[in-house]
Amino acid sequence: MKNSDIKILLVDDEPDILEIVGYNLKNEGYTIFTAKNGVEAIENAKKVMPNLIILDIMMPEMDGMEACEKIRATKGLENVLITFFTARGEDYSQVAGYDVGADDYITKPIKPKLLLSKIKALLRRIKVSENTKSSEKLTLGDIIIDREEYVVIKDGKKLSLPKKEFELFSLLASKPDKVFKRDTILERVWGNEVVVGGRTIDVHIRKLREKIGEDYFKTIKGVGYKFVLNED
Repeated sequence: MKNSDIKILLVDDEPDILEIVGYNLKNEGYTIFTAKNGVEAIENAKKVMPNLIILDIMMPEMDGMEACEKIRATKGLENVLITFFTARGEDYSQVAGYDVGADDYITKPIKPKLLLSKIKALLRRIKVSENTKSSEKLTLGDIIIDREEYVVIKDGKKLSLPKKEFELFSLLASKPDKVFKRDTILERVWGNEVVVGGRTIDVHIRKLREKIGEDYFKTIKGVGYKFVLNED
């Protein structure tokens, strides 16, 4: 998918943010739409069906948290990528953001170059999703995950992963930079097989870090984990 095919809805009540961030995104070739509050965000999202929504929290008429919940409940927008872009950096605010369905949480102020890097990382999920529709093999940089053969290849070398480690890695890597909550991980990887605690996830993450690399797995305090695909 070309950058020009990607539609981004930028939502903020500050005109300067809409102008500056919008300008930088347009320079990357993305198609940009804007909204000044949560109500406009929902209306515009329904009209343009964006690939990504960049959403402020503190806005008039309807704040970003409520808007995110309503967007997630709208048919056709259940899987749209949503990141909060806000000056509120408290841990409890970030946890609340993930709870209402955000894929990521970016704190203001941030340098344009870093913001663009984070947005590119989010948009990589679209490519990953397209790849997994037609193939059981998922390629992420120098890593190949073969879900059919239960094999992971990194830098051309085959890695031996126990079943649960493979399933955990496959889940996290299926959506790079998406934060998976602990409850979701337990349900998707362990299901009703056995009763496990949070420490079980931690141990498996530690083993994956040892085998795949420390920088690929990020802990989101009080929420869960995400797979980070490093850029060259």
